This record gives sequence, structure tokens and C-alpha cells, in this order.
Amino acid sequence: MKWFIKCLKNYATFRGRARRKEFWMFTLVYMLILFASVLLLSLVSPELLSDDQTAYGTSSTDADLGIGGGILTFLLTIFYISMILPSLAVTVRRLHDTGKSGWWYFIIFIPFVGWIILTIFLILDSEPNENKYGPNPKLE
Repeated sequence: MKWFIKCLKNYATFRGRARRKEFWMFTLVYMLILFASVLLLSLVSPELLSDDQTAYGTSSTDADLGIGGGILTFLLTIFYISMILPSLAVTVRRLHDTGKSGWWYFIIFIPFVGWIILTIFLILDSEPNENKYGPNPKLE
């Protein structure tokens, strides 16, 4: 959790380096929050996940969320929009740690293979010494 909070404190810091542990722990906590929020939303509004047709012939996607589901959906939307910048920043800092420019992030837009290449870059070990993006965070 401390790595997640550290990334939130550096939410718009695109300079410097982020070690593997910082990036992957942030990603893990973020995915756990995503899973928990979908689970919570399904408990509050179970009709969202139902494939049943209603008596009037409308699909379950037309179902009313109710006040609780609507508020929860609004809060989760705000949360996920607010997490775009911190997740982008930690990804760029992680790329810096491997010696690559943050512009490599845009390789994700290459269909089919872009996300694979980016994932490989994010898995690579840190450059052992200081690089043009700063000192090795493992040594600090």
C-alpha cells in the first residue's frame, strides 16, 4: 500500500525513475481496487450483470441502477478518471528506469503487439547505474 500512496504523492511527476517494485505494487493495488469496486457495484446493482430479459422486452443494460448504484457509479468514475495521471506518470518513470524515453508509452497503440512490447519494457530490470533520468532508485 505504501507504494500506491507513493505514486499518488508523485501523481504528476514524470521526471526521475520508478523501480519495478514501485510500478508493479501500484498496478496490483489498482487492480485490486478495480476488482473490489466491480464486486461492490454488482452487489449494489445485481441487475447490471444479469443477462435476463425483463417482462417488457428491454435488456438488463436499460435497468435503473437505483440511487445507491448511481452514486457508486459516479464515485467510481471520478476515481478512475483521477487515476489516469498517476498511472501514466509511474509508467513513464518506470520506462525511464529501464533507460527508455517516456514516449515509448505510445507503442501501446500498435495493434496486437504494442501492449506486449510495453509490458516487456516494464518487466526489464533497472539500469544498474545512474542514467540520464536520474540515479538508480534501488541504491537510494
